[in-house]
Amino acid sequence: MAGPAGRIDAVLVCGGRWHDFDFARLQLLERLGRHERVRTRVFEDYARTDAIGSADVLVTYTCDRRPSAEQQQALVDFVARGGRWLALHGTNSAIDAPAPGTPRLFTTPRVLGEVATVLGSQFLGHPPIAPYQVEITQADHPLVVGIDPFEVSDELYVSELHPPLDVLLHTRYRGPARGFTEGHVADSADDVQPVLYLRRHGDGEVCYFTLGHCRGRFDVQDLGVDDLGRTDRGSWTAPEFATVLDRCLSRAIYGAR
Repeated sequence: MAGPAGRIDAVLVCGGRWHDFDFARLQLLERLGRHERVRTRVFEDYARTDAIGSADVLVTYTCDRRPSAEQQQALVDFVARGGRWLALHGTNSAIDAPAPGTPRLFTTPRVLGEVATVLGSQFLGHPPIAPYQVEITQADHPLVVGIDPFEVSDELYVSELHPPLDVLLHTRYRGPARGFTEGHVADSADDVQPVLYLRRHGDGEVCYFTLGHCRGRFDVQDLGVDDLGRTDRGSWTAPEFATVLDRCLSRAIYGAR
């Protein structure tokens, strides 16, 4: 898939709602810049289907970015033809905020089409941000080998899953997803929540990593909060997250080894 002299074309889509996309964009571009063969184009949404169609690698860090029908097909085709998609945090989300004067409940409409299937999941909800333990599902896999269980303070995603998924990291949660209409886990049989997994589609692969929440002081003004009074960096401060993220990015760039 690489171009002349081994050049690798990457697309970074970073944008959406309720997160510090400036911070995430800088972090991801710095990491992509460590790879001499990679040349990256950056967009806020999926509108540039031509760029996605000609890319070798797609990296996404979004929240509530809803691809149109045409864009959905471009994403599905990208993976099917052998593209490698590193999808981070809220890429699998479509979230409707509550209307003013109504109960503060966020809903998660199924509007991602086949993209949700290719991604392997669609976000339903999360409990309030709090520390939780990330467990190692496959300790001998190259993406997580040598990583011990670690604690993060992040959004713990409860998602509607679309198997088959090759789960590498997971956490456990049973309880409500306060503030969401879905995502409540009542049965202990359903308490395992994937944190990192791989999913094949056609000749390509999706690597999905749910961690990576970040939020600045002014990122939820549309929800009536002018200044949060704090900055959240979530898993970005955890060395285990950084190590696994770098490995996932290398896998997306160079393929499985």
